[in-house]
Parts: sequence; structure tokens; C-alpha cells
Amino acid sequence: MPEYLAFMPQARQEEVRALHTVMQRRLRQNKKGFRLFREPYESLTGIQARHLSLADDVVKIGDRDELSPDERQLVYKAMRRFMPWRKGPFSVFGIDIDAEWRSERKWRRLEPVLPSLTGKVIADIGCNNGYYMFRMAAASPALVLGFEPYLQHYYAFKSLNAMAGLSNLAIEPFGVEDIGLFPETFEIIFLMGIIYHRISPLGMLKEIRAALRPGGCLIVESQAIPGEESVALFPAERYAKVPGTYFVPTAVCLQNWLRRAGFTKVELFCSHPMSSQEQRRTAWMTFESYEDFIDADNPQLTVEGYPAPRRVYFKAFKA
Repeated sequence: MPEYLAFMPQARQEEVRALHTVMQRRLRQNKKGFRLFREPYESLTGIQARHLSLADDVVKIGDRDELSPDERQLVYKAMRRFMPWRKGPFSVFGIDIDAEWRSERKWRRLEPVLPSLTGKVIADIGCNNGYYMFRMAAASPALVLGFEPYLQHYYAFKSLNAMAGLSNLAIEPFGVEDIGLFPETFEIIFLMGIIYHRISPLGMLKEIRAALRPGGCLIVESQAIPGEESVALFPAERYAKVPGTYFVPTAVCLQNWLRRAGFTKVELFCSHPMSSQEQRRTAWMTFESYEDFIDADNPQLTVEGYPAPRRVYFKAFKA
């Protein structure tokens, strides 16, 4: 049963345990889609890093000389099976993983405004492969629980942390819709790159607020459109070629969502245009990336003719 519940006396523990059991049973299925990412994770059993570096831009798990050539090849093959890598960079026993997003840039924007993470119980919703969780771990939180329903990312994190051996990091294949199982549980919640994929962003923000302890902090990072009006773009089908994109707000609109969801001290602390310097193809993500999503003749527009995206960052509190 999940050990992290020891840090969560307010959580609906029986329901969390029941969902955990259902999910683990599902993950053990012998279907190809489940084996695809479970098998590389299982192949790494017994490989443990002696050295970690979590405070710098590159999350480093192990040094090159800690493994034999055969072990290192095993790790390399496992890491390649988790492609495409969206978040990073990582160095795993000297294997450099250059992900699509230069996530260290986003972390540098967050660091100056973050509350202390030391000893805190934290959620990272849509944590992907856990890059930001590993960066949080440098500050010695009591626990970071990642919510990640996509098996590729779930097992990538499981593999990385099996080698890193960090007991204060945990992950569940839960979605943001499961946050209601954790009333007044978290002191800090990170919600990065998720809100524009939700059909009801305001309802989601209210549920997240309920999962914060009084005085708790929410960090939100989102795609946004330029403009000073409180409006959101609702694309006809796709936005920047991405399906499942619903409401893409202006910064003012997102600020109003946060306030109307009940948050206080809502602060926009960063806003910048997206670019191919930060999101791009690499040897570890060989599919289309930012430059393919933008009108080649007018970089102020997406290929669909919508305003090109910005990224906005907010900090907000539960009173």
C-alpha cells in the first residue's frame, strides 16, 4: 500500500488505497500497450546510482564509471524506449538526454518566487517524467507526489527514481480529476502545462484549492494568448497542432479564473513568448516541435491562424 499516505492524514485514505490497487492491477496487464514501458523499467532492476546531482540545470543520476559497459548499454536501451522525452535535461550514468523542452529555463523562472520546499508535502500534477520533482528534491521536501496518467511518462519517472533511490518522491498514474481524494493535504501544488487541456478550468482550480492546506500555495504555468482583455481562445479543433486544447487564456483571464476559484494574493510573476530555443526537436525527441506549429510566414500566428502562444506563470494562495 502507498507509503506516502503517512504524510496525508486528511486524505480520503481508503479511497486512495482502493484506486491505487485498481491502478496497479491495471498496470500488470500483459497487453502490449502496458508491456511497452513496463518492460524497460523492469529491465533496470538492481541498478542503483551512488552519486546524484539535483541542484543544477541537468539532473544527474549516477556517474559514467559506476556501471560496466554492458550495464550502461542496458540503461541506454531502456532510456531510448521512453522516447520521445519531453522534459529535461537529464544525465543518467553519463548518458545525456536532451529533451524537447529546456525545462531548466522554466525552473529558473520559478525558483526566485517559490516558497520554501523543505519539509513540505507537495503535489506535481501532470508531472511527466519527474524533471521538476527531482529539482524539488534538492530542497529536501517531506514528500512530492506526482500525478501522471500517461504510462510512458509514469514509467520513465519510475525508472529514473529506481536508479536515484529517492524515498521522498512518489508517483501515481492519477489524473487531476483525482485531486479530490486529497482534501487539505498539500502545502504546495504545481500545475504546469495542464490547465488549457481541461474542459472546465475553473472547476479544476476549485478542486485544487480544496486540496491545499490553509495557507497553501499554488504555482500555475500555462500557455496563453497575448492581450489585455479577460478572454480565452477556444480553438475549432487544434491549437498549434495540439488536440485536446480547449481554453487558452490571456494572462488577465487566468488571473480572474484564479480569483474566482477562491485564491488570494494572485501574482503574475513571469510572462514570455514561446520559441524554438526552448521547445525543439532533439535526438531524444524526433517528432514535430515548436517550429512546426507556427506559421512559417508569420511567427506571430500558429499554423491554424491563431495568435502564437506565450507562457505565463502565477503564484496564488489559499487563505
